[in-house]
Amino acid sequence: MNQKILFIDRDGTIIKEPKINSQVDHFNKLYFEKNVIQALLSFKNNGFHLVMITNQDGLGTDKFPKIDFDGPHNLMLQVLISQGVIFDDILICPHTIKDNCSCRKPKTKLVEKWLINDIIDKDNSYVIGDRLTDVQLAYNMNIKSIRYGEEGKNWDEISQYLNKYKRHAIIKRTTKETEVSVEVWLDLVDQSNINTGIGFFDHMLEQIAIHGGFCMNIDVKGDLHIDDHHTIEDTGIVLGQVLLKALGNKIGIGRFGFVLPMDGCLANCVLDISGRPYIDFKAKFNYQYIGNLSTEMIEHFFNSLSYGMMSAIHLKSEGTNDHHLIESLFKSFGRSLRQAIRLEDNTIPSSKGII
Repeated sequence: MNQKILFIDRDGTIIKEPKINSQVDHFNKLYFEKNVIQALLSFKNNGFHLVMITNQDGLGTDKFPKIDFDGPHNLMLQVLISQGVIFDDILICPHTIKDNCSCRKPKTKLVEKWLINDIIDKDNSYVIGDRLTDVQLAYNMNIKSIRYGEEGKNWDEISQYLNKYKRHAIIKRTTKETEVSVEVWLDLVDQSNINTGIGFFDHMLEQIAIHGGFCMNIDVKGDLHIDDHHTIEDTGIVLGQVLLKALGNKIGIGRFGFVLPMDGCLANCVLDISGRPYIDFKAKFNYQYIGNLSTEMIEHFFNSLSYGMMSAIHLKSEGTNDHHLIESLFKSFGRSLRQAIRLEDNTIPSSKGII
């Protein structure tokens, strides 16, 4: 399975680079960049793997004895480890530019083992550093880059960008009855593309995305020549699963959410992304179909969604117009979901420490 990996420069990015000789060769030269530890920890919590990659000019020579490097470097690592930040790998080029080696950034010799084994999730991996050589390294690795420092972003901005705007997941499920593909971007507001073969159902699923404040692509091929049961059921299951997957470890989410009035009806949705499936559904419909959607499948959809998402959903609506009644249920769920998935801090909203 491909991994989200951050290849992070050391001097000038994790720790400050001294103006005198640019070498951290003594303990009194060791200073961390502002908010770097909090950012690195948040990346670990959000599923990123960390790799340190650094050029250390002349390391091991009389100009830069290894013993001078090791003391501050090891102390830096001890501090990071004490805070829960552990690097999967530490890659050091000890050469100078004049050596014309194959491992000095932006050349890729140091990261070769990561490239040849096809480990990297190239859509979600980055090189982070303060120099143009870091940007060039990312280009040579065919991944993205983030420039740090005066010419780029600070650690708070990088943390917000990588953690808040990258909650994405895709799940595909094939059975003898349906082929379902659902992809969601929880922090991207954009046009959703939805095609289940059931027009009114597509319209309702779009309401979840619009009022949930995210976008999704849903493509379903089901046995509609029989009826709409399997298509709606399996869409609910996979949508729930992909929302759960996109939420990741759920650190910082609001977890709960509620309520929506609409023409001629009042809908109430109370949601808890609890890790425990439960559904309490209350709504009565006057007709068997709205468009080509059978109304008895509305409850079944939310039941499937609850189990796929491992969440408790209390959903009810009262009214006389079936179209508005159903729409209010989907809109209120979307609004409730919007509150529940919103990132508020860096903690898990549970006394158990896990949800």
